[in-house]
Amino acid sequence: MNKKTKILVLADHPFTPSGVGTQTKYFCEALLKTGRYSFVCLGGAIKHQNYSPMKTEEWGDDWIVFPVDGYGNQDQVRSVLRHHKPDLLWFMTDPRFWTWLWAMDNEIRAHVPMVYHHVWDNFPAPMFNKSYYDSNDKIVCISKVTHEIVKTVAPEVDSIYLPHAVDGDVFKPLDLKVKKNIKRELMNIDDDRFLFFWNNRNARRKQSGSIIFWFKEFLDRVGHDKATLLMHTDPHDPHGQNLIHIIEHLGLDNGQVFFSTAKVPPEKLAEIYNTADCTVNVSDAEGFGLATLESLSCGTPIVVNMTGGLQEQVTDGENWFGIGIEPSSKAIIGSQDVPYIYEDRISKEDFINALCQIYEMSPEERTALGMAGREHVLKNYNFDKFNNEWIKAIDETVEKHGSWQTRKNYQKYKFTEL
Repeated sequence: MNKKTKILVLADHPFTPSGVGTQTKYFCEALLKTGRYSFVCLGGAIKHQNYSPMKTEEWGDDWIVFPVDGYGNQDQVRSVLRHHKPDLLWFMTDPRFWTWLWAMDNEIRAHVPMVYHHVWDNFPAPMFNKSYYDSNDKIVCISKVTHEIVKTVAPEVDSIYLPHAVDGDVFKPLDLKVKKNIKRELMNIDDDRFLFFWNNRNARRKQSGSIIFWFKEFLDRVGHDKATLLMHTDPHDPHGQNLIHIIEHLGLDNGQVFFSTAKVPPEKLAEIYNTADCTVNVSDAEGFGLATLESLSCGTPIVVNMTGGLQEQVTDGENWFGIGIEPSSKAIIGSQDVPYIYEDRISKEDFINALCQIYEMSPEERTALGMAGREHVLKNYNFDKFNNEWIKAIDETVEKHGSWQTRKNYQKYKFTEL
């Protein structure tokens, strides 16, 4: 029997419902199904009750997850390299979380290639990331914006565009009668009341407070009994605003705005997307935005800010699958770690006008818009394409770069002029 290629994964815990966790799970499952790969994962980004190794009944020893704090540390990576001898290291999420990993790239890449699944929200091209990009054997970019940025900053590094995907068999349109029953019986919302859905973390860049303030002005225009905003989020998230206080302050606590706070399985989330008339996301920075892709897959149109990965979801360049709002300002913001990046802000007037536009469409027009969006998702973000492209990308990397005794294309030293 041929030895399986072993991959060390560093990312959100693959059994958690976060966007990164979900896509990590999809990545692992795609390669496990070939029968040629196995995985050791350091599952982070959550608070663990138990740090014992985890396995699944289906995959057994081929998929072992070690819970870690944060995303792990250098000693844990050294330990896995020593005891498990992986053939490749794959890691995902914002580069600010991986400076410690790239600081030891000479230790890792001497033995195995590093593949980074990368997201970056916006221009100007972050030249300060160049040393990080140069520390990888391959960069897989989550959006077209990210891919353009990597090609600009580090053109000599092998990079490809490979976006998120959703399971179209789970996130799918439901029968109209089923939708109405869910809306009326389970959510206690009148059939004729328009439902906007917002599914995001309550965090600063997600503009949760602005959404509520502006939604009130939309209701002032169309009537407070005509529409409801459902926010699937934690209204008391310490990284966000006190949303309960905001709705009470604005008098929106009589059915105009309400919250869904429980973690729900994908099938239940798909029911909410189906029940909604429109899904909204106007973050000032958004690498991809998985919720709007799930919404489109369910046939529900979207209203989004034309930033990051959101803009490639709402239009294919010719057709539209919702309403894209162009930023009214692009402020350069930053920090000590990220010296500069655009923060895309939309105006209140453009947002309210977009809500009015989607609200004033006939049900037939909205349905047509949403179903066109589903076709867009099935064509460009489908599971089969996602799985096949990941298998191809990893197969090619393993063949091109090898590992341990067969390691190729990595120079352990470099000459510099002093």
